[in-house]
Amino acid sequence: MKIDKKLIGLVFIVVAIGVGYMGYSESQGAVSQISSALKGNPTDGVMIKYIIAAVLGIVGLYMLKK
Repeated sequence: MKIDKKLIGLVFIVVAIGVGYMGYSESQGAVSQISSALKGNPTDGVMIKYIIAAVLGIVGLYMLKK
């Protein structure tokens, strides 16, 4: 059984949206808001989720184009 690369790319994009939303939700929490106010940048957990979402999105788009 051969799995289509476009389907995998679409799955990556859907997962990227989910991870990005999780990062956004975490950034709206009280701990992240306080950390952002004191340090001027989001917490490490939020940034990691945003980076993972970006990488998954780019890979997903690449696989859809191919």
